[in-house]
Amino acid sequence: MLNPIYTISKIADILNAEVKLFDAQTIIQYLVIDSRSVLVPENSLFFALSSHRDGHEFIKDAYSKDIRNFVISEKKYIEQYTDCNFIVVDNVLKSLQKLAIEHRKHFDLKTIGITGSNGKTIVKEWLYQLLATDFDIVRSPKSYNSQIGVPLSVWQIDSNNTLGIFEAGISAVNEMEDLAKIIQPQIGILTNIGEAHAEGFSSKKEKLIEKLKLFKDVELLIYSPEYVTEINFKKLPGKKHFSWSSRQAADLRIIAVEPIEGNCYLRAIYQDREIECMLPFKDKASIENGMICWATLLALGYSPEQADTRLEKLSHVSMRLELKNGINQCSIIDDSYSADISSLAIALDFLNQQNQHPKKTVILSELFETGQDDLDLYTEIADLLAQKKVNRLIGIGTHLSRYAELFKCETQFFEDTNAFIEAFPGLQFNHETILVKGARRFGFGRISKLLTQKIHDTVLEIDLNAMAGNLQFYRSKIKPGVKIMVMVKAFSYGSGSFEIANLLQFHKVDYLAVAYADEGIALRKAGITLPIMVMSPEESAFDAIIKHNLEPEIYSLEILNSFLNALSDYRFDYPIHIKIDSGMHRLGFDQKEIDQLAELLKDAQRLKVQSIFSHLVASGEAEHDGFTQKQIEKFKETANLLIAALGYKPLLHIANTSGISRWPDGQMDMVRLGIGLYGFDSALVHNRGLQTVMVLKTTVTQIKTLEPGETVGYSRSGVMPDGGKIATVKIGYADGYGRAFGNGVGKMLINGHLVPTIGSICMDMTMLDITGIDAKPGDEAIVFNHEHTIMQLASDINTIPYEILTNISQRVKRVYFYE
Repeated sequence: MLNPIYTISKIADILNAEVKLFDAQTIIQYLVIDSRSVLVPENSLFFALSSHRDGHEFIKDAYSKDIRNFVISEKKYIEQYTDCNFIVVDNVLKSLQKLAIEHRKHFDLKTIGITGSNGKTIVKEWLYQLLATDFDIVRSPKSYNSQIGVPLSVWQIDSNNTLGIFEAGISAVNEMEDLAKIIQPQIGILTNIGEAHAEGFSSKKEKLIEKLKLFKDVELLIYSPEYVTEINFKKLPGKKHFSWSSRQAADLRIIAVEPIEGNCYLRAIYQDREIECMLPFKDKASIENGMICWATLLALGYSPEQADTRLEKLSHVSMRLELKNGINQCSIIDDSYSADISSLAIALDFLNQQNQHPKKTVILSELFETGQDDLDLYTEIADLLAQKKVNRLIGIGTHLSRYAELFKCETQFFEDTNAFIEAFPGLQFNHETILVKGARRFGFGRISKLLTQKIHDTVLEIDLNAMAGNLQFYRSKIKPGVKIMVMVKAFSYGSGSFEIANLLQFHKVDYLAVAYADEGIALRKAGITLPIMVMSPEESAFDAIIKHNLEPEIYSLEILNSFLNALSDYRFDYPIHIKIDSGMHRLGFDQKEIDQLAELLKDAQRLKVQSIFSHLVASGEAEHDGFTQKQIEKFKETANLLIAALGYKPLLHIANTSGISRWPDGQMDMVRLGIGLYGFDSALVHNRGLQTVMVLKTTVTQIKTLEPGETVGYSRSGVMPDGGKIATVKIGYADGYGRAFGNGVGKMLINGHLVPTIGSICMDMTMLDITGIDAKPGDEAIVFNHEHTIMQLASDINTIPYEILTNISQRVKRVYFYE
């Protein structure tokens, strides 16, 4: 099959439009809607679209970029540009779509159409990764899924393509039918139906019906029954259906979703047998998108084993260009999203928007699977770089370097990424904007890291996605209707204050708990509106507690009477929480005090008992299960006495983190999640199912080589009888890395090697024995992460993870990641 050739006169015939042609035989290869995005102007057709701005206003700019071919709806421009070809239509957008429909008719390739509220672009990109070895694929650039983006995407189809993957997005009724005509999919994928883009529809059902129009004529529809409940199953389009679900019967019935560090292990029932796969992602959205891709591979006839092998190799898809501060006052644009002409043009446009530096550099890998001859491909790229006024090209890859003479700017070429990295110390990057753009196989992440790498102080990195994942892990274990209180005392176990509370409020937990009133006040001032229980209320803070609507834990008759006195000038039914001592013997009412407590509460109209609770002593330890069972029974008996006196039932709760995992009968009305949120649960073997939330890292300040017999640190406690090499890192006991870690007890990871401390831990610094290890100043030293865990650190000094976390000084910078 040959690619169709479009002259300007042929396009005019397709559009059945009025024309004013200067050169009727001009060949059109590119469709342009933005005068700033011009690849090859002499073969480009500019569509003067009207959206937020009238495209006719940019004809002058397009003309200055040497474009001479235009589709317009206002004739007045014809006389202004006598050396141009003009096609005059009533509706420029409809004409763009009509041209794409005509182009699509020339090709008989298999096509996948994707729509849904979320996940369209990720599913499209992952399917590209999964199927690229079997097909020559054309796909939507980035998230080109609109009334404009779809025709531009379909225009890319050429005779080499054997599979098209296109996404379609809509924002109102009566939009999908036009996109369906352009894409003409044989296979349809409905990702999901949610609240995104709902404002253009009267109901979720109306949005679903509109989206399903994309699949009117498909041979196969892949979907989840959970997202099509608004319509009759028999009305689903498609000759064949393939369903997936994690909640109900389906062709692919997911029965287990188990997070394992940065991965997720899935098990499912398919064709009456159990199958499995591993996804290299951990967040909820990626897991669902992975399920869709799993279902698609199986629906297309791939075996479960083939699907598993391919899914495990999926790589992260960056959804946007990332602008970073770089070395030597440079700006870095990191865009390893995809390596093709369309995405390169988009990235170069973004590069041109950066005016902070006069010099513009592009680090580019050779491009694969474009369907073009190498000479044509790199000629086009050279012209594009020239048009975008790129000052320097650093090309990586042997194919690209063969065409060095095509590029008229300053150039350097390297055989591969390793060669570039080896040469990096001698390369000059100063006060320039650098675009890093490469095919996945080149691993350009390493280049981006070199360009943006800085010597950082000690930092505690907190993965909010992992924290949210841990919250969901415990939510999956509690019974329907059971509320959840999360402990954010002690600076949220060292991880932060309102940053964590904001996440929990967003994820709609029911309660927060702090140790002292000032912690709760800080959260209120940060905009936290959730109910907050104060576990150790001080009498001097009662007025502040009431002022900020905090809810005190009442654990003794003295505290109860004092709080009643504080409430004398305040409202009725103030919420409090009654603490029962069921065996911890720390705080709480003893059994002998319950009758007196009941009488006081019965007559205290100014109080409302919001909850009655107690604390399990050893819920995670099987050897104490008998005692735990007695605690639960004792608590229930005591609580029932109070409920009888009150005449109403407050919330009852006794289960802590390990209690949630091991004692489902102890869940009652609410559970209290503490250390489990941060990735630790003594009831779980190796914290299985939980994600690592925090990474503590520092940097190497200096490296020294010592002679045999020299000593290290205070009191000469570190001895090196054979000599060796030490690294000093920027963390000490003032940061929370205690003196107990000295003299080889503690270890850190440097460049993948676990190295011991040597000598005493100093206030601000620690010395490490790095003999035999390749390291340099500025290298990262990992105090703990998912490999060298907090559990190991705690074990090394005979303590618990709580102490490690809460000892991290607030002078240590917290950095939060939320993807």
